[in-house]
Amino acid sequence: MRRLLVLLAVIHLSLSQVRAETAQDWATLGARVHGGYGAFIPLGVKIGLDAREKLKAGPRELSVLYFDNPKAPCACFADGIAIATVASPGQRSLVMASEQAPDMAAAVIVIRPRKGGPGLKYTIPMASLPRLAEINKRVQDPVVRHDAVMKMDGLFAVTAAD
Repeated sequence: MRRLLVLLAVIHLSLSQVRAETAQDWATLGARVHGGYGAFIPLGVKIGLDAREKLKAGPRELSVLYFDNPKAPCACFADGIAIATVASPGQRSLVMASEQAPDMAAAVIVIRPRKGGPGLKYTIPMASLPRLAEINKRVQDPVVRHDAVMKMDGLFAVTAAD
């Protein structure tokens, strides 16, 4: 019985360390993974957390297919989604699609349970980019950037994935 309790405690501790809990945690992790923490990364975190909640998924239980638009400055959103979902190219659970996102979208992201089932399609419209750029220009503190993005509505649309 004691071994079971110790094992459960270790599992709980491991899972709790996989998920950031505060804006500071997300900013620190995002900067470590991406090299900085501009406003695009917390939007990816927001999308990843939304998908985990809606799909009732834990870490490493989702697969991500990311469609980039070369007209967008970079695919920073993908790094935020990766840290929120714990999906990665190394696990083959985060894949950058060879096809591009449509012209009106900075990115399209399809997130599904790894074991199958219905998924979600997230579209970040190009119109969101100036709003995010304004946060980057006006706010230097990564934690404040994170909080600003988390409070903003209308930065992405979500629908059922085909």
